[in-house]
Amino acid sequence: MELDTCALPGPGPEPADAPVPTHGGTPALADLTTLRVGGPVGRYVETTTEHELVAAVRDADAAGEPLLVLGGGSNVLVADAGFDGVVVRDVRGGVEVPDASACAGVTLTVPAGTVWDDVVVYAVQQELVGIEALSGIPGSTGATPVQNVGAYGQEVSTTISQVRVWDRGRGRVRTLPWVTLAFGYRTSLLKRSLRPSADDPQAPWGPTPRYVVLDVTFQLRAGSLSAPVAYPELARALDVAVGERAPLADVRAAVLALRGRKGMVLDAPDHDTWSAGSFFTNPVLPAGEADGLPAEAPRWPMPDGSVKTSAAWLIEHAGFGRGYGEPGPATLSTKHTLALTNRGDARADDLVRLARELRDGVRDRFGVVLEPEPVLVGVAL
Repeated sequence: MELDTCALPGPGPEPADAPVPTHGGTPALADLTTLRVGGPVGRYVETTTEHELVAAVRDADAAGEPLLVLGGGSNVLVADAGFDGVVVRDVRGGVEVPDASACAGVTLTVPAGTVWDDVVVYAVQQELVGIEALSGIPGSTGATPVQNVGAYGQEVSTTISQVRVWDRGRGRVRTLPWVTLAFGYRTSLLKRSLRPSADDPQAPWGPTPRYVVLDVTFQLRAGSLSAPVAYPELARALDVAVGERAPLADVRAAVLALRGRKGMVLDAPDHDTWSAGSFFTNPVLPAGEADGLPAEAPRWPMPDGSVKTSAAWLIEHAGFGRGYGEPGPATLSTKHTLALTNRGDARADDLVRLARELRDGVRDRFGVVLEPEPVLVGVAL
């Protein structure tokens, strides 16, 4: 089948309000992350082709150099001491459409470095259904399958068919189908390689997973109306019932408005957006432990019988409201209690202290230990 190669709107550049790396020399991690903290880099490499990306990773591993592969830098907290290793940044963009069959759906293959929101824009403009509620999420496409990015009732795992990776353990390119990726709530096979495993004597890998994403293939359905709206807040914003559909462009606009009100859309003048998004994942508890939460605590049953609850609710009811920490250099967002923010001159240590305070306060009040969502590089909670 002939391959149709399409350009994305504005071929995958960083948004104008995102941190801009210093290309004239070696940048600091603060230049490369949305939290805007982090010290110097040992060696910095930008890659514009898959061959360059694989070579940079392979060479670093062969030399025994610590490796940090970055996309948009929106889900990472790096120490003030920096990273004494190789930072590789994939700056590829674009999208390929190898199969536009109306029966099978439309297949999109996207290089890992492509700005994620550009992919959502493309899908909405081309009337492709399944990722519209993931509008406005910062970062690169390659990061989305690692933690099974989700928001407003959608997750990328429902549309991903396969991910091509460089397997650092085997030293070769592999294609991982959906079933092998073992997606779960904010996790996947890719992310699990960051933890010890009896199946992988080299684990834990880190701060870069064993599997470096090269491209992601999505299977989307053609249509002008969205997937059924699953999130009550979004349904209210669209004035539809949960389970109903709405025009794709309307869903995108509503999600961007909701995210904007929560400081979850990058905007350089707004320090509430100097964050890594939601800093803690929503806890998933055994049913017995969930029974010990206050009656008013949110509960969402999971397929395996466990219960998910709201990290934001736990934080707020442990005594940490919006803006907590003011006037310090690191505070909770004034718009959303799940975001830890840099008010302009914070250091990584300031954010770590705040995160520990929140975690310990929730543990002491409710007996639930919150888990950080960002990748921690050179720091620990």
